[in-house]
Amino acid sequence: MKILFIRFSSIGDIVLTSPVIRCVKNQLPDAEIHFLTKDVFKEILVANPYVSKLHTIRDSVAEVISDLQAEQFDLIIDLHNNIRSHQITSILKVKTHRYNKQRIKTFLLTSFNWNLLNNHVVDRYFSAVQPLEVINDGKGLDYFIPEEEEVAVQNLPFTHLAGYAALVIGAKHFTKQIPKDKLVELFEGINMPIMLIGGVEDAYLGTQLEALDKFKIYNGCGKFSINQSASIIKKAKVVITPDTGMMHIAAALNKRIISIWGGTDKRLGYTPYHSSASSVIIENSSLTCRPCHRYGRDKCPKGHFKCMNDLSMQKVLDIL
Repeated sequence: MKILFIRFSSIGDIVLTSPVIRCVKNQLPDAEIHFLTKDVFKEILVANPYVSKLHTIRDSVAEVISDLQAEQFDLIIDLHNNIRSHQITSILKVKTHRYNKQRIKTFLLTSFNWNLLNNHVVDRYFSAVQPLEVINDGKGLDYFIPEEEEVAVQNLPFTHLAGYAALVIGAKHFTKQIPKDKLVELFEGINMPIMLIGGVEDAYLGTQLEALDKFKIYNGCGKFSINQSASIIKKAKVVITPDTGMMHIAAALNKRIISIWGGTDKRLGYTPYHSSASSVIIENSSLTCRPCHRYGRDKCPKGHFKCMNDLSMQKVLDIL
């Protein structure tokens, strides 16, 4: 059987598909698994031993249709379930199983704070493979780092060689981002070296934060690929992060996680999905305006951003 998995984005969502891929391959060992995603995220899957072939798009599904048709798939597992994935399945005309996004329940939670959701998104992904009688093996997430992208210990700052905390400052949406003043609070209380993790877009903030204490804080924002950042996270003693893709990578690597949540909410089902390590979520659960969106927003709809601004970073420091 030749199976095409579809999940275009983003980092965390793709990492959260990894248990389904592993279980399908292990429980249907003769299956040949292909995966379709956006080109910018291909490195997340490039070293995954359960995936036989990656297909990627930059802008349009038209870029890959002829190649996908030539593969003659027996089955499609649609783990995105959006207009673009429906375009592909309608053109390929292959039997398709889709995961249930539970849109209505998500809408009720984000719009009226009525919570009818009762499972993790990983469980929802597994609903797409129930017809194959594939079950969750309970072994958590996978993340495979190519050997050439492992960051060698000797390449870390000498101040960090004895251990460090990885602190993720990057997040795609504003309502997921930890405010600068809260980060400063953390730096003042953390008694170990700190490695900042983020993308190119976070480099300026990282430079400002590093200037507070260049011996204690190293700005890694924009200096590493996704896989290199994962390697740095793997070597960290603890990972402090908002609700981001790097949080899910840390969970896949079984790291101890302290996660600081703003506009999103653990009830949506995107909490760290561990097999063994521990995680703690710090959130402002007294606000009725949370969650304002399942993925986060570019600004606070209420204008006050209390979900982050009213959080005490002492809660984080007490756990460390």
